[in-house]
Amino acid sequence: MACKAGRSLLCISLVAVLLLVETATPHGQAYAIDCSARCGYRCSKSGRAKMCLRACGTCCQRCGCVPPGTSGNENVCPCYANMTTHNGRHKCP
Repeated sequence: MACKAGRSLLCISLVAVLLLVETATPHGQAYAIDCSARCGYRCSKSGRAKMCLRACGTCCQRCGCVPPGTSGNENVCPCYANMTTHNGRHKCP
């Protein structure tokens, strides 16, 4: 009886640890980036800075990355490059 209880406790503990790891890191990345700083630079030349920062921040949190530079370079972060709006338009600046 003690073995079964020990195994179930081990299983529950393992599931709890895996859930914590998965929810603590975006898409399995082992580190967090400073989205506000990266998006601030990414949107620095935008004509609509507030809208750019809002979209970039959402994309950064979901993907865990922001392409370098103020535009382009999206091949560095495929998740960021492929995210679209409900209307099918490119979401991330």
